[in-house]
Amino acid sequence: MALPVTNSRAAVMLMGVAVAVMLLAYGGWRWSGAARPDLATAANANAAPGDASGVPAARERDSVDLSDAQLAYVKVEPVEERDFPVEKEAVGSIDFDEDMAVQVFTPYQGRIIALYAAVGDDVKKGQTLFTIDSPDLLQAESTLIAAAGVREFTTRNLARLRELYKTLAISQRELDQATSDQQTAEGNLRAARDAVRLFGKTEAEIDRIIAERSADPTLVVPSPISGRVTARNAAPGLFVQPANAPAPFTVADIDTMWMLAEVAEADSPAFRVGQEVRVTLAAFPGRVFDGKITTIGASVDANTRRVMVRSVISDPQHELRSGMFANFVIRLGPPVRSPGVPADGVVREGDGTMTVWITADRRRFTRRTVKIGAQHDGYRQIVEGVQLGELTATEGALFLSNALATASQ
Repeated sequence: MALPVTNSRAAVMLMGVAVAVMLLAYGGWRWSGAARPDLATAANANAAPGDASGVPAARERDSVDLSDAQLAYVKVEPVEERDFPVEKEAVGSIDFDEDMAVQVFTPYQGRIIALYAAVGDDVKKGQTLFTIDSPDLLQAESTLIAAAGVREFTTRNLARLRELYKTLAISQRELDQATSDQQTAEGNLRAARDAVRLFGKTEAEIDRIIAERSADPTLVVPSPISGRVTARNAAPGLFVQPANAPAPFTVADIDTMWMLAEVAEADSPAFRVGQEVRVTLAAFPGRVFDGKITTIGASVDANTRRVMVRSVISDPQHELRSGMFANFVIRLGPPVRSPGVPADGVVREGDGTMTVWITADRRRFTRRTVKIGAQHDGYRQIVEGVQLGELTATEGALFLSNALATASQ
């Protein structure tokens, strides 16, 4: 009889366990059903207004609410329409105008005696650059002195023979010969004076040489133009010859200078000879130098894919120096009116996109991606992304971007 009692107890225990499991399952189902409305309510609370799905809108993710203290760092202005010129920019350097530069050679060979100018000196036309001891000048002056002596002798002899002819002391043939000799001497003297004049001697200096019967081999080499000495390859005692490079001196007219720029191959079709350019230099902030394109390279550099563009710049005050870094801007057409935002109001994001901050109530700011164009007078052209009259953060845009990044962490 003991075996049936044991089986009966086991059956009762199994039934109790089954009932307990059912009660726990039922309670869990009721609890989950009661909790669902609270989760839905929390989700709806985090959702953007008007977004029934509960997924945050993009504009809410890109918005920042500022406190009164934070608003002090932000300046808000409406988007206005501005004129943006259609321009191309390039960088380059200043150089001497080689069309107005002269290599100064000695006209005759000789050794340099003295130098009277250094690199960087401003010289006037006719100012002495250097002197040489010229054997050619010495020979020409010697010939001049001899010719002057012969002319003086033949002139006196002719006068004497004319007096003798009056008394029939000489024949007509002798008088004619003396006249011919005197005329030949006159011609030789004129030729000798011209030869010395080619060395740069003045009429007064030539007369002094004849009067003193003294030859001076010192040849003065003056500057042929007014300008600045840009190179010197001379020293006392150096033997120089005509057209034997390098030239002892190089002088450039600095009333005009060259601006040499290398422009991108894609931009080269926009440039034309004769177009006016505006040049700015780091050495003269706020100053603009006017120029004109004179030469466009005939070929594209195979390594850099750039084209040489040369402009002539007026520099009447002689302020520019060769080698100065410069930027030049060329206007290609009439200005375009377009919405503009101060440059400080445009932020370049980490992915390279350009953004501005828009607000309607001057407290909540929303980041908006825009497409920018030219920059002029501190304003950025907004090609796409904003409308005229919209309020934008013109100062403190970077502060807003940092605040959004901090809030997202």
